[in-house]
Amino acid sequence: MTATTTTSRLQAHKPGFGRLVLGEWTKLRSVRATVWSLGLLVVLDLGFTALFTWLTVSQWSKSSPAAHAAAIADPTSLIMGTGLELGQLTICVLGVLVITSEYSTGMIRASLLAVPKRLPMLAAKATVFGSLVLVLGVGVSLASFALGAPILHSKAPVSLGDPGVLRAVVGGGMYLCVLGLFSLAVGTIVRHTAAALTGVIAFVLVVAPLTLLIPGSIGKYVHAYMPSQAGQLITQAHRGPQDLLTPWQGFGVFCAWTAALLIVAGIMLNRRDA
Repeated sequence: MTATTTTSRLQAHKPGFGRLVLGEWTKLRSVRATVWSLGLLVVLDLGFTALFTWLTVSQWSKSSPAAHAAAIADPTSLIMGTGLELGQLTICVLGVLVITSEYSTGMIRASLLAVPKRLPMLAAKATVFGSLVLVLGVGVSLASFALGAPILHSKAPVSLGDPGVLRAVVGGGMYLCVLGLFSLAVGTIVRHTAAALTGVIAFVLVVAPLTLLIPGSIGKYVHAYMPSQAGQLITQAHRGPQDLLTPWQGFGVFCAWTAALLIVAGIMLNRRDA
C-alpha cells in the first residue's frame, strides 16, 4: 500500500510538457550569454547589412558587369547575405551553450533528476530555443531588409511584394532557427563547448567550401547538400543558375540534417550518464 501510494504521488508530481517548456524558458532567459548572443546577432546583422549595401552602391561604377547583373537579378540575396553570414555565428555559439553550459556547471544533473525521462527535456529545450530564435530571426531579417532595400533602391530596386522576396526574408529567420537546433543537437552529442563549437563552425564555414575541391559533378552535389549551403538557399528570392536545389528543397535538406542529428542526440542523451 505504501509503495503504491508513493508511486502514485511521484506520478502526480511529474511535470507536464508545458511546465518543462516554462522551466527551459526560465533557464534560457536567466543566462547572461543568451542576452549577449542575441544582442550581438542584431548588431552584426543590421550593421553589416547597412555597411555592405552602402559599399555596393558607392562602388557601383567600379564593379564588374557580372556583379551588377547578380545584384539586379536577386537584390534580396545581396541585402540578406553578409549580415546573415556573420550573425549566424552568434546562433551557433548560443545553440551549443544552451546544452553544454549545463554539463560544464553540473546543472544537467538537477535537470535530469527533475525530469527522469530525458527526451521530453530535450524536446522542451529545442522548442523554447527554436521558437525564440525563429521570432527574433524573422524580426531581424525584416529589419535588415527594411534597412538595406532603400540604400540599394537606386541601383537594384526591390520590395516585399516582389515574387519570392517575402519568403526569402522570412526564410532568414527560419534558417537561423534550424541552425540553432542544429547547433543544439551537436552540443548534446559532443557535450563539450569548445569541441562542439569547432564541429558546428567547421560544418557551417569550412567544410562546405572545401567540398568544391572534389573533382567533377560529385563535388557539386556534395557541396549542394551540405547543411548550411543547402539551408541558405531559402534566403534567396530566386533560384540561381548554378543551384542544384530550389530554395525549399535546400531548406528541406537542412531540416533533414538537423532532424537526424536531433535523433542521434536524443539516443545518446538516453544512453549516457550525466
